[in-house]
Amino acid sequence: MKGMTISKAAYKAEVGVETIRFYERKGLIAQPPKPEESAFRDDPVETGQRIRFIRLALEIGFSRREIEELLSRRADPAADCSDMRGRTTAKLTEVDRKIAHFKQIRGALEALIAACPDCGALRARSILEALTDAEDGVVGANGRDEPR
Repeated sequence: MKGMTISKAAYKAEVGVETIRFYERKGLIAQPPKPEESAFRDDPVETGQRIRFIRLALEIGFSRREIEELLSRRADPAADCSDMRGRTTAKLTEVDRKIAHFKQIRGALEALIAACPDCGALRARSILEALTDAEDGVVGANGRDEPR
């Protein structure tokens, strides 16, 4: 099957040429041999599909190492779907933990904003209290962190 140049593969996968070269250096995709009769390499069509998979897996939070493991499992005929499900479930748990952490950060930032009005004297004690309360998870009736 006729392949494509690295620039066409990059375009189709919506990545840069250097991204493809990086994936090759890291062993995520194979570097095709350069044909003798042409100055251009000939990437198989499957390479573009693999690059898109890598890009999408990175976008949803998988690390390069996790992607390597997923790709090796995908190539293994004895691989079981439950393994992929387990890894994906673990990733979802990790994402949920990060979301909870970012919500705490958001609450602390909202508390800082509320403790420091648009104008007037800076009240360092109010800001410190707001941060401490946000860190302790003190939430008022309005759902926002409030001073004690």
